[in-house]
Amino acid sequence: MPPPAAQKAIGRSNRDMLRGMRGLLIALSLLLSSSLAGPANASFVDYSAKRITCKIVYYGAMNAPLHDNLAYVYGQTNAEAKQQAAEEAASPGISRKKSTIAREAKDSFYEFLPLTLGEIRGYKTQFHLYTVPTKADYNASRLLVLKGTDAVVFVASNDSAELNATIASWQELKRNLAELGYAPGALPIVVQLDHREHTNAIPVAKLSEALGITTEPTYEAVAPTGVGVFETLKATAKLVLSALKKE
Repeated sequence: MPPPAAQKAIGRSNRDMLRGMRGLLIALSLLLSSSLAGPANASFVDYSAKRITCKIVYYGAMNAPLHDNLAYVYGQTNAEAKQQAAEEAASPGISRKKSTIAREAKDSFYEFLPLTLGEIRGYKTQFHLYTVPTKADYNASRLLVLKGTDAVVFVASNDSAELNATIASWQELKRNLAELGYAPGALPIVVQLDHREHTNAIPVAKLSEALGITTEPTYEAVAPTGVGVFETLKATAKLVLSALKKE
């Protein structure tokens, strides 16, 4: 847990990130009368329901902190979650039990978080955030979650003990996207280099080289404490917006 001063700094940074994301959605609404018109963009804009929806999938190996990303976003954007966190802090035994259940569940099931950013020009705006199940033999489920996504956040563990699993997951992601019909480079992908707090963390340059990252933007993170979580999400949202402008 970061010291109080660091927690306040992270909180201020996250509020700035949320304001920045709302700015992105304002820009997105300006496209409604131009580049988003037409049936090809029906997955982004529902004109009858006056709703803009974008899907982002968090993808990674077994021990990659996919769940921690969504949990942190939820905790920072939901008033009830903040109250629950305060109650669990007063009862650490309950908190540990829930954490164990969450760790076991996240490996076998996908998670879904609708992030509502308010109403802009009469359109309700949401990012649908998903995680994939991370168990090795659940690839069919990962394919289903990936289908129709607008962007992917690949969460790469910087723990040297997880390097082989991380590389295998990255290669599997590329194969799955190809199987779903995405041309190389067509879908926005952001790489989050997580577990930076580990004493045996792999240097960023070495991990990027091992994964063969060339054009994908990368962000360092420690997802359980919130470091880099909103930076990653904002960067991904910007890439989705850029892709929409090109259509």
